[in-house]
Amino acid sequence: MNRLKRIYTLLIFAIGVSASCYAQSPVTATGQIFAEIIPVFTASETAQLNFGRFSPGPQGGEIILTPQSSVMLVGSIYKGSGLTTAASFYVTGEDNATYSISLPSSPVILTNTTNARTMQLINWVSEPQAGVATGSLLNGYQTVFVGATLKVGTLYDNPVGLYTGTFIVTFEFN
Repeated sequence: MNRLKRIYTLLIFAIGVSASCYAQSPVTATGQIFAEIIPVFTASETAQLNFGRFSPGPQGGEIILTPQSSVMLVGSIYKGSGLTTAASFYVTGEDNATYSISLPSSPVILTNTTNARTMQLINWVSEPQAGVATGSLLNGYQTVFVGATLKVGTLYDNPVGLYTGTFIVTFEFN
């Protein structure tokens, strides 16, 4: 039994020595790290939405202003002098990035600055069109043009004066 114990001990020692002969030294590797800062996604108004000067007739009507700044009169509206312009927004960010455009979904109110009478803006349109990933920042920028339809009442409903309001266009980086 003593002999068996000695053989067993020698066998364990031989296995340990053998295993230590094959033990590998630690190996290290260097990993690379990257971080890139891209341009900030921004949008700013460069031209205001301006329906110009006009007079409502006996039935009122609508002024349709396209994103290309062309105007169509519907009903009894008489166009006066002065410029009409679509709104424009300068959008910037990472080169070739896409973004989504959201226009007002409910009417926007313009209010007469002297007597609080109102008109509504409806049917918002833009170029490029509103929607998911419809805008693209070629060379890191794009101009978005926005138009709408102004509902005009009679001269009684919409007396002479300046009508103002604000609207929100949302640009979401994709």
